[in-house]
Amino acid sequence: MSVKKWAAATAATLSLALVLTGCGAGGNAEPAASDPAAAAEKTEIRYGKAQGPYTVLFEDAIIPIMEEDGYTFAKTDFSDLLQNDLALNEKAIDVNVEQHQAYASNFNEAQNGNLELIGAIPTVPAGLFSGRHDSLDDVQDGMTVAIPNDAANTARAYALIQKAGWIKLDPAKDIATVTKADIVENPKNLDFQELVNTTVAATLQDFDYAVITGSIVYNAKIDPATALLQEDILPHLVLGVAVHTDNADSPWAQDIVAAYQSDEFKAYMDENNTGLWWIPEELQ
Repeated sequence: MSVKKWAAATAATLSLALVLTGCGAGGNAEPAASDPAAAAEKTEIRYGKAQGPYTVLFEDAIIPIMEEDGYTFAKTDFSDLLQNDLALNEKAIDVNVEQHQAYASNFNEAQNGNLELIGAIPTVPAGLFSGRHDSLDDVQDGMTVAIPNDAANTARAYALIQKAGWIKLDPAKDIATVTKADIVENPKNLDFQELVNTTVAATLQDFDYAVITGSIVYNAKIDPATALLQEDILPHLVLGVAVHTDNADSPWAQDIVAAYQSDEFKAYMDENNTGLWWIPEELQ
């Protein structure tokens, strides 16, 4: 039975439940996460909206697929991913689609969080860009390189610099957690400047080279084709559907994953991906 038909059959029961739980006029009271029956009945999904390609893709492609099956969506705007994740961890929202596993793991450790990624989604690779040089071969001794300063993206940036052949990282260290201290060879004495991720694109002209992550490339309207080098998307850098771990097995959460894996979504990406997106194998 589709969600739409099921929802119609149980509307009276839901209305009574809302009255008994004293919901406000807006009708936004949420069922307790520990109640399996209530979780099965959930058809309104609250998502954390960010100004980036992943939420845009969610709104343009995933929401229409799920609305056909009876779901509705309520958005909450956030200025940054930390606030988005804090709300998700507190269950003030149900889902966001703005982070990879490395970021989620760092959040859980730093905030005693309970976030879980339950399905891979298309990802925009980080790239090595320059506003001063046309080639990686232009690199000279002592040049400056801007790097995002949050832990997960710092590690991916140094991995990309190593891919360029400019440095060597300690092979004994986990590539997902490397820092500047793990550089064991820097033959050109490059000066790495770690900045807030959102400011790297705006200061591109101030540095010889810069590592810019995918969402920032999108928001800054930088053509991804101008990247001098793109990262290899390692497993910990694949973005995913993020939910509170209590909700990971909920029907609505699994339906979001199923929408990303659907033929409808594949057709959308075949038509609309002009080179921005890296597509995980399970979505191809």
